[in-house]
Order: sequence, then structure tokens, then C-alpha cells
Amino acid sequence: MTSADSTRSNETTLHQRISEGIARHRERVLALAQDIHANPELSFAEHRASASIADLLVGAGFDVERGTSGLPTAFSARIGTGELTVALCVEYDALPGVGHACGHNLIAGASVAAALALAPLADELGITLKAIGTPAEEHGGGKALMLQRGAFDGVSLALMVHPVQDGTSYNPAGTSAQAVGRYRAIFTGKASHAAAAPHLGINAGDAATLAQVAMGLLRQQIPTDHRIASFIAEGGVATNIIPERTVVEFECRAFTLPEYEALLVRVRNCFEGAALATGTGLEFEETEPLYEPLLQDDALAAHWTAAMESLGKDVTPAAGLAGGSTDMGNISQVIPSLHPWLSIPGADSSIHSHAFTALADTEQAYSVMFEAAVALARTVAGAATTPDERERFCAAAYRR
Repeated sequence: MTSADSTRSNETTLHQRISEGIARHRERVLALAQDIHANPELSFAEHRASASIADLLVGAGFDVERGTSGLPTAFSARIGTGELTVALCVEYDALPGVGHACGHNLIAGASVAAALALAPLADELGITLKAIGTPAEEHGGGKALMLQRGAFDGVSLALMVHPVQDGTSYNPAGTSAQAVGRYRAIFTGKASHAAAAPHLGINAGDAATLAQVAMGLLRQQIPTDHRIASFIAEGGVATNIIPERTVVEFECRAFTLPEYEALLVRVRNCFEGAALATGTGLEFEETEPLYEPLLQDDALAAHWTAAMESLGKDVTPAAGLAGGSTDMGNISQVIPSLHPWLSIPGADSSIHSHAFTALADTEQAYSVMFEAAVALARTVAGAATTPDERERFCAAAYRR
């Protein structure tokens, strides 16, 4: 047998052991993912999901720290002592009103299944394996906070998957996600009787209306891959009182930070112009950490794509994903990362919809979740056993 034949044989054996490991834990992981879906919890309130996942990992021999980075629903599970530190990110927060319309139950299941399959292989692969529970991806930027507070110190590569509707390529090369910043604009006016003395009031409601109209007109003057969204969070208290305070929540998105920053200036100008026109005061508050653009590591993408192709998936390169943001972008800016898109067969509705909530709890969704777990684990194994890649990743270990 040649050395090349021996390498292929060892790789095949390793892949078989990964698949067997995932099969061994299938029932428990499926029950976990279904329970997370059935009991949706909002950002920073994912107590049931976080505890259930941590308990499962403890039972598999992981050393688990709960409340990581001062966040009660975060955790960090660790096994192995190898030089190469790998993080599998676990998400489990839901959306208000629509539950798991972003499929975070599937994200959790895929990462946990991969971690369980890799655990007995950690020392053989020379890795320290971490499953990091990252709350509040939808709103709150859990990963950004955990990165700042040390949860990813020493990590050399980080991985997770994200479910999407059918038709999205399983090949993540060249895809990205937008930077997003979220803010609160507070207009302050002066209350007065809306019928007896409206001229004595300063109408903060008018300011909010003008700002939204200005943003609507701005949309035709910005690049097609930029996004602006807003809603009035506070708009007055009674029809016969001139509103003295209104609050508009808004966000800006773009695929590069310079584009995002330029867009934010233009949007802020819409609010400042509205304040000037109405004579109201104006304050801005940042409501969440900035989510940075997503960078896909080419080597990790190649391992993932090869694995998905071996599972019979179409890995034709994508034109790129237009829209959406993730705090995984913050991780990817400083740690080699992979965040592939997991196309659910037959899912014909957009994420963040009631229809997608139902689709995230189907047999097809759970089937592809386990295929993703296989591909994640194979990607880690491939990176750990490819000498030049391993050297690069070890050198990339994150230090604040």
C-alpha cells in the first residue's frame, strides 16, 4: 500500500467513526433539538435550552462552565488537550412572536452532534474541542460580548451552520453576511392639548413621521445590497395630547464596514433633519453591539464542501448570499471561521416567518441537521490532519 493509499484509508476510517458517533447520539440530539423548538426562548432568556445542552455535554464527558462571560445562558464545554483549539458555536435563541423561525434548534443540534462525535477522537486528532453556547444571536450580540470577554481566547478555528430555505447552495465559498448596527432615536418635544392649544406644543410624533419618510426616500438612493429598517417603538400616549416623546428603533446593513459607516451617516441625517424641521430634541442610543461582516475561511469551506458532496448534496458555487447578518461575523474577523448555509429540502418560505418555524421542525430539517453534523465534524478532522492547515490554524489562535 502506498502512502497515499494509507492516507485515504485512514481518512475513510476516520469518516466512518464520525458517522458512527453521530448515529450513536442521534436520538438524544433529536430530542434536544425538538425540545428547543417546542419551547422557544428569547435572547438572554434561553435558560431551558442552555441547561439542557450543557447537561447533555456533561454526560458525554465534557468539562462544562455555565454562565460564561457573565452571561447566565452562555456556557463553554471543553474536552481534549491538543494544541489546536476548535470551537463549535451553539445557538438556541428564538425570535419574538414567531419562535424558531431562524432554525436555531437545528444550529444547536448540528453543533452538539458534531461535538459528541468528535469528543472520543479529540486526543487522536490533537485538538482541544470546545462547544460554546452563544446566546442572543437574534438580538443582543452574544458572540460579540463573549469575544470581548475572553470566551474565544486561544481558539484557532470556529464553526457552525445556519439553516435557510431550499435552493441555497451548500457551498459556502464566497458567501458572506452583512454588518448590522441597531440604534434607538429619541425625539423630545413638548406636550400640549391637541385641540385647545396645539400651537403651544412641540410634536415629537411629527419628527418620527418625518424621519421615516426621509428614510423611505433615501432607499432609492442607496446601493441595492444596503438595507434600512425601522419601527416606532413609542409614538405618544393619547390623541388629545401633542406627543412629547417618540422613539424610533432602526438598523443599517451593508456588506463592508466602510459602506455600513457611510450608510449610517446618511440615516442619522434623516433623523437630524426631522428634529430640525420640528424643533424637537434628538438623542441616539446604540441598542446592541455592532455585528461585523462574515468571512468564510477557504480551507474550511473546502473540507465542508467535500463532505457535503460525498453526502449527495449539490455544491455548485453560489453567487453569494444577499442579506442577513450574524454575530458570527465578529468571530470570523479575528478567528478563521466557517458559517455555511444549510438548505432545508422543500422549505419554500423565507426565514423569520411563521411558515419557516414549522419547516424547522420537520423530518427533512432534522435529516439535514445530522448531515451538517457529519460535515462539521469532518471539517474539523480535515483541518486537524492536514499539516499546513493545522500549522496555520495553530498560529491563528486568538488573543485579545
